[in-house]
Amino acid sequence: MKENDIQYAKLLVLVNGAVPLAILAWDAAHHQLGANPQNFAILTTGMMTLIFLILTMAVTPLRKVTGWNWLANLRRMLGLYAFFYGCAHFLLFFGLDRGFSVSSTLSEMAKRTYLVIGSIALIVMIPLAVTSTNAMIKRLGGKRWRALHRLAYVAAICGVIHYYMQVKADVRQPLVFAAVLTVLLGYRVVEYLRQRKPVPAPVVAKPK
Repeated sequence: MKENDIQYAKLLVLVNGAVPLAILAWDAAHHQLGANPQNFAILTTGMMTLIFLILTMAVTPLRKVTGWNWLANLRRMLGLYAFFYGCAHFLLFFGLDRGFSVSSTLSEMAKRTYLVIGSIALIVMIPLAVTSTNAMIKRLGGKRWRALHRLAYVAAICGVIHYYMQVKADVRQPLVFAAVLTVLLGYRVVEYLRQRKPVPAPVVAKPK
């Protein structure tokens, strides 16, 4: 894929990633967020966080299965969008639901386990966002950087559990996320085991 095409793909991701936020802001400005606007905004940003986490994790399997290596150029932006929407999700909860009260937020977290799990997901995304630059990759070294960025698995798992636990009735959407995440993690496990499998030594014919 040509460099211009890669830049165009990045631009598409950049623009489309901002569309949900723009629509949310437009609907909020025109009072079109339904009967419980703050809850709608919190749930929407949480949903976008999960979607971008899943998309980020899907890059490597898609790249290896299809041979489209240019997809790797989109992973950083997808991951940063996941972190951005995760921060927006937490700030909306902290501001709209808890009135920017630290004590009220901590008290609510103590009563609701899914809030603690969601917070873990956001916290582990912080070092991923901080070390997403080329300079940090060089500073850490490829091996350590890749090991650190396996925290994305923790963030995605915690995010799905957080979503499942906070849904009171219809759990179909959380289960869909869980199924997709299971496939993506399963692919990585299979690849890991395949790479660890020893390659049989070539048989050398004995001289007669």
